[in-house]
Order: sequence, then C-alpha cells, then structure tokens
Amino acid sequence: MAASERLAKVPVHIITGFLGSGKTTLIHSLIEQKPVDEKWAILVNEFGQIGIDQAMFDVRNSIVVKGLPGGCLCCQLAFVLQAALVNLLARSKPDRVIIEPSGLGHPAGLLDLLRGEAFQKVVEVRDIIATLDPRRLDDARARQHDTFRDQLDMADAVALTMLDQSTPEQLGAAHAFVAQRWPPRKWVQEAPQGELPIGLLTQSGRAEGSDINVPASHQQLAATPSVEGAFFDLPPPPGKPQCETGTSLGYTSTGLRWHPSERFDLDSLARCLGELPREARIKGVFHTDSGWKRFNRAEGTLSVESSAWRQDSRLEVILPDTSPALDIEGQLRLLTLG
Repeated sequence: MAASERLAKVPVHIITGFLGSGKTTLIHSLIEQKPVDEKWAILVNEFGQIGIDQAMFDVRNSIVVKGLPGGCLCCQLAFVLQAALVNLLARSKPDRVIIEPSGLGHPAGLLDLLRGEAFQKVVEVRDIIATLDPRRLDDARARQHDTFRDQLDMADAVALTMLDQSTPEQLGAAHAFVAQRWPPRKWVQEAPQGELPIGLLTQSGRAEGSDINVPASHQQLAATPSVEGAFFDLPPPPGKPQCETGTSLGYTSTGLRWHPSERFDLDSLARCLGELPREARIKGVFHTDSGWKRFNRAEGTLSVESSAWRQDSRLEVILPDTSPALDIEGQLRLLTLG
C-alpha cells in the first residue's frame, strides 16, 4: 500500500476498559491537548439506555460527539455503529475518530467491523488502548471476568488510571499483571488524573490486537438498540421521570431522565448517591440548586464537577445482578425542588 493511500485513511482509536476505569476522563484529557487544526469525532457506547456519557462532553466546534446507548458495539450495535460512523465520516469529515466502547463491551467484534470491507479503505485502526484501575485487581470477580481479561489481552497499550486512589502496592501489582500478558504491550503508561500524553495517540502505530473471538455472552443481550438513542428526545413531563432498565453480562443498568425544570438539592443528592452500594457504578448530570453538576462514582469514590447547561437531568446506575434491588427513582423523588 502506498504511503499516500495510508495517509488518506482516517485514524481510529479504540479506548477500552472495564466499568469505572476512567475511559471518559482519559478522553477528556486528550481533547484538552487536541491539535488546533484537527477535527475529532467521538463515538461513545453505553451499557444503559438513557445516554449519560454524551452529556459528559462539553460542546466544541472542532469536536463531534455521538452517543450510542443501549447495547454493546461488538454485537447488538454493530449495524448502528456502522451507520453512525459512515454518517460521521461523510458529514463531519473528522481528522481523527475515538471510539469508547461500554465498560462491559468486548472489543473483538468492533475490531472485526472496522477492519472489514466497509471501512478497510477508509479508516486505519491505531493502537488499542485499555484503561486499568489497579484497585480492580483486588476484586476476584473482576479478575475472572472474561471481558475484563480480554479487554487487556486485546490492547496494544495500557494506561494505568485512578492513581490517586490506588496504593503503591496496588499500582505495583497492576504493572506486574500487565507484564504477564503476552505478547508484551507496546507501552504501559501511568495516567495521573487521567492525563495521557497526546503523542501516544497521534504517533501511534497500526493496531495489532490479539486474535480473540467474541464470547457467546455477547451474542444475545437483553437491551434493544436504537439508531439515535434517547439523547435528543423530548424530555419527560415534570414529576414523571423516565426510567429504563437493561440486564446482561451479569449486570443491571437503571437509567433515569428528569424534565430540565426539576432541580435537586445538591447536598442531599450527593449524600443519597454516596450511600448507594459501593459496587454501584454511577454517572449523572443534574440540574441542582447550585447549577448544573456532573456526578461520577467508581469503586465507591464520588466526584462532583460543574457542568454547562444540559438538555435534562440524567442518571445511570450499574450494579452486579447479585446486589439487592434498589428503588433509586423513589429515593431521588424526595430530593427534587420543583
């Protein structure tokens, strides 16, 4: 293949990693370092139905963000991804594409699609980056989870995240765990506060990706995919939040949307979300009495940041199926200020 033909292809970067491992934070860091003359497209896949991650990105002229909620890119949403990517490449003409699969998504089918006939002359998949929260290795369920292991085994490189919440022993164990993978990763980079040098992205080579088949568990998911998702739908009426649930791969997602006129007491909201079971993965954007706020919790640690105006308030909570059932909507109903 001629050099000019290779240069004509749009570089596509897959940033994978298990639930709560800091993928979105890492992408935010890369966006902050984006070359001013480049236009990026971000495709975000979510396990739940509501669509939270797209709302976590602020609008910029040189950034196009597309959310694909309600399934897994490697199987159920393969057709949706193909349609969305074709549309993005044709209409937005990005210089670079970043794809963030769900934390429970398996990258094998996604890689097959991007290397298939539809895209082989249009895009080039660069080094697959996996994020790893060292604390996850303390959890036997995570270490034994096929998707967790396959995400790391398929990765060309690994970014170690959540360093401010990990002990030196946990970090050392993470380095050792990655060093045991074969073939060796191209690089292993510690990413404090989710910060990754932009050169590791822009100067990356072609993805190698280990030859791993998509597990049978990813062939039949309970959620039903949609081409557009729910991000630009009309909001639910005041006092009647929309609630969507989905169950697959041993986890249950509960997603909620509220009318934008409904506000929440910030202190009470933070306390309520902080009291949910430690294993709950939480992402949310809320209209509060202190303005719009973004909530993010992984491994029991809750962070709250200011947010630009959003279309509506949203929350997604992902729990293992072994956790007791929770009435999240009922708990939050008491915190609205109208």
